[in-house]
Amino acid sequence: MKRKIVRIDEEKCNGCGLCVTACHEGAIQMINGKAKLVNEDYCDGLGACLPVCPTGAIEIIEVERNTNTIHHEHETHVESNSQQLLPCGCPGSMEQTIQRTSVEHRQDLEQQEHPHVESQLTNWPIQFKLINPYAKFLQDSHLLIAADCVAYAYANLHQEFIKGRKTIIGCPKLDELDLYYEKFLEILKNNTIKSITVLKMEVPCCNGIAMMVKQAMLEAKTIVPYSEITISIDGKIIQD
Repeated sequence: MKRKIVRIDEEKCNGCGLCVTACHEGAIQMINGKAKLVNEDYCDGLGACLPVCPTGAIEIIEVERNTNTIHHEHETHVESNSQQLLPCGCPGSMEQTIQRTSVEHRQDLEQQEHPHVESQLTNWPIQFKLINPYAKFLQDSHLLIAADCVAYAYANLHQEFIKGRKTIIGCPKLDELDLYYEKFLEILKNNTIKSITVLKMEVPCCNGIAMMVKQAMLEAKTIVPYSEITISIDGKIIQD
């Protein structure tokens, strides 16, 4: 299976660095005064860097999906500065699958007078802007697409909704829905998704996240079991 990535023409690159700032995935770095795609795995292929390039040095190409090639001449640089190559250049954005406590141990905790409530989150990152559409944890997953504010309004979010699902969160009012749409389209096209649950607040702006998901499903021709839940500001389920 093929996937899209960017290719940078070094001859055309003038070293302005605008593409580095525009890349949400941290896939592009300035090396020796030129922009370089330092790791193809981090490139989401959406081309946010294209419109900011003043010289037209960037184009979208297709490569085999399992490519994991780092430019040979920069291997030493990459190994000694590996944290710079994480999405958005931030070590906290590294793709992770989180192992959770066994069922037996959780039952023991529940029998205690003041049991510890364990997180059910099993993937990282979770922010839409940071998610790589080709992240391994997305394959064969049940997805939870949640508005940011839900976590603060609904107390039992982890046990009722995050448990057993891979979580992606975002704010349809403060972020760019077009970016969400393009990224979610890539997720649907390049992964086998088993189900999608959308969790949103009752405020009107939150409807955008549900509309985005449904439109992407139609364009990708990927119809899977879908549920949409609305949470009230006072923390109740008002529509399921």
